[in-house]
Amino acid sequence: MRPVLLIGSSGFLGLELARALRLAGLPAVLAARRPHAIPADLGLEHATKLSLDATHSSALEQLLVLLRPRAIVMAAALARIADCDREPDQARELNTRAPERLAALCARYGVRLVHVSTDLVYGRQAPPSRGFREEAPAGPCSFYGETKLQGERAVMTACPEALVVRLPLLCGASHGRELGASDSLLAALLRNESPQLFEDEYRTPLRVEDAARALVELLDSEVRGLLHVAGPERLSRVELAERVLLAAGLDPSRLVRTTRAAAGMADRPADCSLDSARACEHLPWLAAARVP
Repeated sequence: MRPVLLIGSSGFLGLELARALRLAGLPAVLAARRPHAIPADLGLEHATKLSLDATHSSALEQLLVLLRPRAIVMAAALARIADCDREPDQARELNTRAPERLAALCARYGVRLVHVSTDLVYGRQAPPSRGFREEAPAGPCSFYGETKLQGERAVMTACPEALVVRLPLLCGASHGRELGASDSLLAALLRNESPQLFEDEYRTPLRVEDAARALVELLDSEVRGLLHVAGPERLSRVELAERVLLAAGLDPSRLVRTTRAAAGMADRPADCSLDSARACEHLPWLAAARVP
């Protein structure tokens, strides 16, 4: 059986994708800029791991020729808004140009490509009551969202058969790395910090394990184009944080509730909720995927 090539395997989502591929019995090659960052105690010790800079097109092509993968999942990105603002050239390279080159290679060699994008391609306009559907015009509020939107468009132009999956805010265990919406919050509270949670910022969050499961199940499907894979509930950042603390046995009164304007962040997107109706046609269990 030809392997699945997972690019960005050491990240928050990438690690769960690696585990989901193992649980599905699919051989995988775990590629990352820093493969040593993959924890050693998660059942992945026997997986094939290699170092790869996704911005190097020649290395990507050599790997495709060598592996002849059955599919590629592109999960590598510069995903923090502040990092993208600080390193715009790197953001463009990793979030836009690298996916475009990878898509062109997949089209040339006939390889299935699943490219991971974000709900933050929205934000400038309010969504419909059920959230943004795939055909809704995008309008990002951040440079990160803009680079991801340009990456989506570049992928679909270079490889029309590709699947671009927009994911929402993810939560869940990050195995001591303080990543994602829940672990970063819990770590801050353990340090006696008082993170500000917005009462007027809404998302449709999803557990990272469910996001990984969905992507793996979509690998061998015939779905192409844009697909929104998100949780069924529209929650404010405060509401999500309250659930995280209750699940951890902590007192939600420790949270500092505020608004975007009061925090001087009125330019943050108010609502990037996604409508996953199309995805639920292929993944019926997604309609019941609650958080945390």
